[in-house]
Amino acid sequence: MFFRKRFGGLTIAFAFVATHNHFVLDRKSRVFNRTGPIIKLPDGTGENGHLALLGVLNSSTACFWLKQVSHDKGIRGEGGGITSSDWERFYEFTGKKLEQFPLPGALPLEFGRALDSLARELARVEPAATCADGVPTRERLDAACETHGRLRARMIALQEELDWDCYRRYGLLTEAEAADLLADPADLPELTLGERAFEMVLAKAMDADEVETQWFSRHGAKPIREIPEGWPPAYREVVRRRIETIGRRRDLALIERPECKRRWLSEPWQAKEKEALRGWLLDRCEARELWFRTRDGETVPRLLTVNQLVDGLRGDADFVAVAQLLAVHLDMRDADLAAILTEVTADEHVPYLAALRYKDSGLRKRAEWEAVWAWQREEDRAGQRLDIKVPQKYTKADFARPSYWRNRGKLDVPKERFISYPAANPDGDGSLLLGWAGWDHAEQADALAGLVTERSDTDDWPTERIVPLLAGLAEVMPWVWQWHSEDDQGWGSSPAQDFQAFLDDQRQRHGVTEEDLRRWRPVPARAGGRRRAR
Repeated sequence: MFFRKRFGGLTIAFAFVATHNHFVLDRKSRVFNRTGPIIKLPDGTGENGHLALLGVLNSSTACFWLKQVSHDKGIRGEGGGITSSDWERFYEFTGKKLEQFPLPGALPLEFGRALDSLARELARVEPAATCADGVPTRERLDAACETHGRLRARMIALQEELDWDCYRRYGLLTEAEAADLLADPADLPELTLGERAFEMVLAKAMDADEVETQWFSRHGAKPIREIPEGWPPAYREVVRRRIETIGRRRDLALIERPECKRRWLSEPWQAKEKEALRGWLLDRCEARELWFRTRDGETVPRLLTVNQLVDGLRGDADFVAVAQLLAVHLDMRDADLAAILTEVTADEHVPYLAALRYKDSGLRKRAEWEAVWAWQREEDRAGQRLDIKVPQKYTKADFARPSYWRNRGKLDVPKERFISYPAANPDGDGSLLLGWAGWDHAEQADALAGLVTERSDTDDWPTERIVPLLAGLAEVMPWVWQWHSEDDQGWGSSPAQDFQAFLDDQRQRHGVTEEDLRRWRPVPARAGGRRRAR
């Protein structure tokens, strides 16, 4: 349920199911669902109050406590793998348990504020942010990567100080012990994964065959056995004392271990850069002016093959330069722009026709959903509530391709960038024909009607090749009737009536019935053969 009084202002959100504690401060009044519970502090609590609480909630001490009281959901593994490592066990962190979390007398505001500031700086140099801020170049991306590395290393060092500072705040260290085990901020070096005190202890335990762990390999960290010589002498001494304390203090050793320490696991920079460049190119491919043209003084949707899309973008020097940057990631350095764009758009489209999107199981579920939509329209028309049963949700196995599933999901909600028209491209152009997923239903119908006219009258296609296009038009018509049945001033009439008349005329011309269009299915191609239609 949505409660207006709880919306807005600062919010602390956290992961409901995770291996470790992840608490973040939201300043943008987002709405989180049940898998992202939130903490709302009393009215009048300023930003400092939120950051101070955020610091202690993200500490290793908090992680230890949460795992003692939270439900252990077991090991899911990462990347589909299974592991026996306890630090990969997932826990269910609920608000009810969190209400019982004990707070120290004084909260670590200085660490919460510093880490929050660094996190915001880090976000500004992420590859996606760098690409969104302007045309990405090799120089800009390399500079962002260097800054990103320094900021992250600084955050790792500060998080380590936060953890040891919280031991003092919770009484695990006396003030005298804390004086020896807490570093002067001026002495902090930048830390990489593998350089924290507990990781050095873990690396030595591995060498002694006392423990077997995938901690370092899973996080891309290099095991460090000795304290680096390049660190400031004062900090080297602090770390030496921490290692010694972990060895003799069983209580601290229970917390100073992978199960409770922040993992700092993230996608490699190269992977994020690749996706950011791909996203930048796709955004350019979605430019509105590419997908509309002027016909008889009116703006109408335009279909483009991948080759035609390339022709429209080839003169864009920025687009070509960014495509070459992405080509390096794709191992396509010598490929032409058409090949690169084919790869970029390969998983960003879903076919216009249900029979091309789903397997038989998916088509059966689609029929159930169409019946529900018909009942809902009747409900709207009659003004009476009907007993409409919820249809089955889709699964990955219902879709013809994994990319269609990724773009649609279990409720078949369109999230793709493009509409594809397989086998509808001109005979002289073998590249895939695309439309823009930003079109409304009337524009989708207009694009299909124009395509039918061009393929019938100009290209002289036979009926068997026209039928799937008519089936696509018939499939979108219920939505055209729902949203575009009234006379449109810009259109000059009712779009729904015009497209229905066009469809009826084409069915009569090609001698096909409504049932023929509903039952049309592509025939799977045999090995080495071509796909035919039935």
